[in-house]
Amino acid sequence: MPNNPFDEEKLANSMVYKTLIESTLAIPWSIDWESKTFSYIGPQIEKLLGWTQDSWVSVQDWVDRMHEEDRDSIFNYCVSQSIAGLDHEADYRALKSNGEYTWIRDVVHVVRKPNGEVESLVGFMFDISARKRQEDRMKAMQRKLEEYSYKDGLTGVANRRLFDDYYSREWLHAIREQKPLSLIIADIDYFKQYNDVNGHVVGDACIQQIAQLLEGCCVRPRDLVARYGGEEFVLVLPETHLENAIQVAENIQRAVKAAALPHKASPVSDALTLSLGIKTIVPNSEKGQMEFLSMADANLYKAKSLGRNRYVAD
Repeated sequence: MPNNPFDEEKLANSMVYKTLIESTLAIPWSIDWESKTFSYIGPQIEKLLGWTQDSWVSVQDWVDRMHEEDRDSIFNYCVSQSIAGLDHEADYRALKSNGEYTWIRDVVHVVRKPNGEVESLVGFMFDISARKRQEDRMKAMQRKLEEYSYKDGLTGVANRRLFDDYYSREWLHAIREQKPLSLIIADIDYFKQYNDVNGHVVGDACIQQIAQLLEGCCVRPRDLVARYGGEEFVLVLPETHLENAIQVAENIQRAVKAAALPHKASPVSDALTLSLGIKTIVPNSEKGQMEFLSMADANLYKAKSLGRNRYVAD
């Protein structure tokens, strides 16, 4: 008969111990190592999972009642830890008799024979589904906070922090792959005058609309639109040659023209316009990214000095 620390006769000799074991929320169990069969499992298992005590016969019953995505990794981990004689814990999704799953934590103690061989496994199952739900809520909240920390509060596009991180990563990627990287810096022409005439509330709405137009012109998954500051935006276009970056800039200009946002205070147009600086490079040094950004900004300055409502590219 397999050694069973939860043997009914032994437990009967101590009603206090029996009551404690079988009333706790933790579910006691023991497995004979040689036969790989359950020598005991607490009656609480039926309340938690719906399976009767007598349906837990072999280790295979435990394995089969585990979510298929957890099964192999948990089984292999528990076997390897048991063979090594190491007490361990494992979290997994257990199948209930109604077809649903609930999160379980198994806490396992390895019992050894005098010669060092494994004799049995003794442990407790804990229902951690409430804890997992709380963890999921916390993770979702954390993701939301991270999302907010990388988004511009007014426009919803990437903020300067995300731009800095993303631009650095794409710069290094361009070096490794020796692929072209393009930047477009866009600035709303005479935006101060726009605010003076229309007020800051309308000015904020204008910035929001321009951000949406810019995002609509960047259709590839890796293209990034970021608010660089005030009325200025920057676009990161990975693996983009100069002619393709110019095409994006021309699409932007067409979209802004089609929007026909009135700008009575603009010396260059009755409608709102943008000036854009475009720069493309195949980088070969990790140290050149700020200089490259300055070059794109210099092209924006040239576009402004040439009368605005245009782009300058090289």
